[in-house]
Amino acid sequence: MLQISKILAGGHGLAPVLLKRAATVELDWDVRQKSRFDATDSQGRHLGVFLPRGTAVRGGDVLVAEDGSLVKVIAAPQPVLVITHCKEHGTPFDLTRAAYHLGNRHVPIELKPDHLKIEPDHVLADMLRSMHLIVREENTAFEPEGGAYGAHGGGHSHSPAPAPVQGFRPFSPEHLDRQAHSHEHGGHHHH
Repeated sequence: MLQISKILAGGHGLAPVLLKRAATVELDWDVRQKSRFDATDSQGRHLGVFLPRGTAVRGGDVLVAEDGSLVKVIAAPQPVLVITHCKEHGTPFDLTRAAYHLGNRHVPIELKPDHLKIEPDHVLADMLRSMHLIVREENTAFEPEGGAYGAHGGGHSHSPAPAPVQGFRPFSPEHLDRQAHSHEHGGHHHH
């Protein structure tokens, strides 16, 4: 088994000729959202992928194997629901409203300017149809949003931790106890 523990988002920094020569692996979203999985690449090699926890793999990413070989990830077609607004009875705002309701349910959503994509779910499909949206089944790649806090997928970021704010000191439990006691007795305190 060829072990992989490094990922290059979108193949960033690699020469196009290297990407063209790289083996490929086609994975659906269910696999790509995991940080540990097995797969077989286009050269028939068995891959053991061990990425940092929380890492999601996207179509176009490049996995770097322990022997230095590259494996380009292709987002495999999979069943999805494609949601569009009804041009006769609705407006594009209907999609915004649908994204809001789906987000409240923590449903992975792929956002596009003119449509949304979600994984198949008949209950959600009925809800969306009741909102006068058009819901159709397709077999295509699925690349849901990674979330507001993750730079590359499921909440994992390669950014350094933010620098501490100059002069900031977090309150200690003792400080909070003294402050509460002071307020109970009408006393004044200074920070």
